[in-house]
Amino acid sequence: MEKIQCLIIGSGPAGYTAAIYASRANLNPVVYEGMQRGGQLTITDMVENYPGFPEALSGLDLMEKMRAQVVKFGVEIRSHLCVECRLDSAPYWFKFEDSSEVEADSVIIATGASAKFLGLPDEKKYMGQGVSACATCDGFFYRKRIVAVVGGGDTACGEALYLAGLAKKVYIIVRKPYLRASKILQQRVEENEKIEILYETNTEGLYGEDGVEGAHVVYRRGETDERHYDLQIDGFFLAIGHKPNSDVFKPWVETDETGYIKINNHLQVLSNKTGEPIPGVYAAGDIADPDYRQAIVAAGSGCKAAIEAERYLNN
Repeated sequence: MEKIQCLIIGSGPAGYTAAIYASRANLNPVVYEGMQRGGQLTITDMVENYPGFPEALSGLDLMEKMRAQVVKFGVEIRSHLCVECRLDSAPYWFKFEDSSEVEADSVIIATGASAKFLGLPDEKKYMGQGVSACATCDGFFYRKRIVAVVGGGDTACGEALYLAGLAKKVYIIVRKPYLRASKILQQRVEENEKIEILYETNTEGLYGEDGVEGAHVVYRRGETDERHYDLQIDGFFLAIGHKPNSDVFKPWVETDETGYIKINNHLQVLSNKTGEPIPGVYAAGDIADPDYRQAIVAAGSGCKAAIEAERYLNN
């Protein structure tokens, strides 16, 4: 059985930052990148709000720079997914998709949360070319332009209000005849002159030559007054929620109703058996953050998790 002093699962800003700090603390970390090397940020078109990069760069470029820094510090990076674990007592046991097994004295979970998609082929085709799952990340690039937000909950309404401060026009595409958002958000959306709500509407596809130029939508699909039409837009924002990548850890850790891992003030993961912190096990980044979902916040939490792991191992 391979023994690892500090195991980091995940390779977004949180995982890579944790690896840098853990390596500098001589914890000999090993990173398992998982299925999506670099995490969700790799599908973000341009990033210009990450400190230290006055010239905008793609999310993929930013993550490759972080990865190169991790490699520079001699961190071993592996690509396999974790398929099973045991977190009842240290050292903690993990099994990966290649059937390899390891034991770790400390663990940093940084597996992130994946945006939910409608399942349209065009979503992948135009990802980074007009399709986004993060208005805060990409909204700036749609100043004075026309955009659509898909969803009817708090996230969709919040993103629509944010985009309304930048864009010329914002459509909210809602498949139900009502919004599910809180009353205050509904009121703000309905009172905003830049926002138009398209109730009982579904997106069937997207079109455009060098990026999104519009959406094929249908009003009241399956009803007698069904109507198909094209909606001219420059950006298509998905706001139907995120799914935390926490399933493999759920037999041991406490999560909220959505699946985000619960942590204490020191980023220690809480046990679903006792409610107490699991010694030496931490969660960083979007996997434990349903609110912000920003690269800089994730990186900061990765730093904190590595420092906490160092303190734990030293004690």
